[in-house]
Amino acid sequence: MSLRQKTEVEDAVIDTSSDEGDHKLTTRRLLFKLDIRILPILILLVLCSFLDRTNVGNAKIYHLEADLGMTNGQYAQGLAVFYPLYILAEVPSNLVLKKITPRIWLAFLTFAWGVICLAMGFIHNFSQFIALRAILGLAEGGLFPGMVLYLSTIYTRAELALRIGVLYTATSLSGAFGGLLARALAEIGNRGGLSPWRWIFVIEGLFTVVVAALTYLVLPNNIPTARFLSKEEREVGISRLTGAEHGTGNQEIEEKFSPREMLRAILSPQTWLTAGAYFGLLSGIYSFGLFLPTIILGLGYTANQAQLWSVPPYAVAACTTLFVAFLSDRLKIRGIIMLCTIPFAIIGYAAIANLDDHPKTKYGMTFLMATGIYSSVPPVLAWLSNNSAGHYKRATAAALQLAVANCGGILAVFLYPDVEGPTFHKGHTIVMSLLTAGWFLILGNVLYCAKINRDKARGKYDGYIGYGDDREPAFKMVM
Repeated sequence: MSLRQKTEVEDAVIDTSSDEGDHKLTTRRLLFKLDIRILPILILLVLCSFLDRTNVGNAKIYHLEADLGMTNGQYAQGLAVFYPLYILAEVPSNLVLKKITPRIWLAFLTFAWGVICLAMGFIHNFSQFIALRAILGLAEGGLFPGMVLYLSTIYTRAELALRIGVLYTATSLSGAFGGLLARALAEIGNRGGLSPWRWIFVIEGLFTVVVAALTYLVLPNNIPTARFLSKEEREVGISRLTGAEHGTGNQEIEEKFSPREMLRAILSPQTWLTAGAYFGLLSGIYSFGLFLPTIILGLGYTANQAQLWSVPPYAVAACTTLFVAFLSDRLKIRGIIMLCTIPFAIIGYAAIANLDDHPKTKYGMTFLMATGIYSSVPPVLAWLSNNSAGHYKRATAAALQLAVANCGGILAVFLYPDVEGPTFHKGHTIVMSLLTAGWFLILGNVLYCAKINRDKARGKYDGYIGYGDDREPAFKMVM
């Protein structure tokens, strides 16, 4: 090779290296801009949703039941009625998200439930309580499946768990924040003619309405229309989501609604295996969020102390959730990591169910319970979304997964009646059993995904080349 030829080869290598470096730099800038623009808004939405859904647990401590003349059974009915409409709203909401656009639809839902939460501060009887709880479920139902679907159109498959982890960290922190906020609002006393529990609903409802307005003003609909990105960043953002290994990617913007895609989601074993496991996790999460203050009261603390002592388990769970989500993305595994996290919650529930005279140990077990259930959620949500391609299949699968799982919320409100306190042996045992069953469902899905990848490697899916969805041979299932 002549000196001139060597120089040309070296220049080509340098140019390629330079192009790759520029592309990586542009990608880092892109992700930074997307994260700081999108995630803070979604975190606020999650915070508002969780606060407005579970603030009845805080309000109960400040005599909600007595003031409304409700029995404990009626209180449980009021909690349970939230979930049927919440569940029914999830799939339709995801199907209209693209048509109405995320910015408008998510802002509208948030505004609606903010007004409902505010109205809860002015109710006077059980009928009003149960009616507003039902409407609240209808308004909130589309939020989380909509956010998961929205994020899957912005980030690649290997980036999704961490972003969902950030959102679920906001969920666990909102439990801690809710306790602190309720404690602070209680200091308002009976000013303005409203009792402390009424101020909890009014202040949190007003805050939610403000967040709804901010969502409409700030949230981008998708990468091509994100005006805060440069032309080069938009092109990189679009290119990152295209190719057979990502499914249809950003081409989904042009995808038309198809009942066949809905049917594919409904018939997918992955939808039901992950939904069943998530059902167990949410049974634990909802019971934990609604009844943790009551559980702590049963350990001998005052109402104000119970609000404050509910903070540490959520704070530890938040840190663990972020770490597990980061690890899940870095290793590109979902189910395998859940096989390691769920046992923490199983151990916690098993221990607390059988410890009658050890209040400090029981409180310590709440850390294991929160850590195990919260840190398992980002992988299970990212997993199904990762392995579903085609917008309407993913939209249906994600919403259906959450719809099935949220039935755990209906179950959870009946697991911890006051008459079984402070041990709650039956409730803890049921949740432990559901988590154990969920562990085996996750194992089953790991084995199912491994089989699909083997079949694709053997050419059994070659007939789907060019389909641009999760049946593509190049589209490997995440395990």
